[in-house]
Amino acid sequence: MTGIERLHAIMTRLRDPETGCPWDKVQTLETLKPCVLEETYELLAAMDHPEDKANHVEELGDVLLQVMFQCVMAEQEGRFTFDDVANAISDKLVRRHPHVFGDVVARDPATVLKNWEQIKQQEHRKESRHSALDGVPPVLPGLLKAQRTQEKAARVGFDWKDADGPREKIREEAAELDEAVAASADTSLDPHVKEELGDLLFAVANLARHLKVDAESALEGTTAKFARRFRAVEAAAKAEGRDLKAMTLAEMDALWDAAKAAEGGATEN
Repeated sequence: MTGIERLHAIMTRLRDPETGCPWDKVQTLETLKPCVLEETYELLAAMDHPEDKANHVEELGDVLLQVMFQCVMAEQEGRFTFDDVANAISDKLVRRHPHVFGDVVARDPATVLKNWEQIKQQEHRKESRHSALDGVPPVLPGLLKAQRTQEKAARVGFDWKDADGPREKIREEAAELDEAVAASADTSLDPHVKEELGDLLFAVANLARHLKVDAESALEGTTAKFARRFRAVEAAAKAEGRDLKAMTLAEMDALWDAAKAAEGGATEN
């Protein structure tokens, strides 16, 4: 029995209406959504540390479990099987790699991506898609969703020619946000402030796209950096026998600069 066959047999038993697991039996596509999201993020974290082979294998298995879970549910409902899913993605890979499985020539990654997009568009013309923006998953994280939306608009020519466009847009949106904030009695309740802030974030995501930087991972990296340095500030304060809440901002900034210096970072960032 292969690993996939074993997993399928186990999941089928867990979902058995009579003898299965009480929890597994009652799950639905809706209840599984948080599980899929959580396992995906845990896999992303594991991918940052490929040297930890055991954890990488475990997290890949957890994601595979979510795929198998839904496939067994679909089998029980007579909709599709795991083999249907595997064959569908296999067919897609063959269809979208004519330079490997056919006689198309593609000698560099850029040509491969161009051909891939052309084939996708041909496939989607057969589907009920009416907008160039169709196909962006509505549940994507905000920055990633913004970039995917911008990419689709750019494919039909709605885009700046270079990064200067979004840079100027950032300056424009920042000024509009300043005006909205200045005119607001309560920014937390002001929809105009929220709108202008959203416009600014969208413009920043657009600049990241033009710079060929993934905005989501860039922000994740900065958030991780902030957390790492803040924990160093906490540790330094504790070593001095002090409580951050009792310290002035200037005193905490001094600890922050020390934490940055320990990492080799410039004190002004």
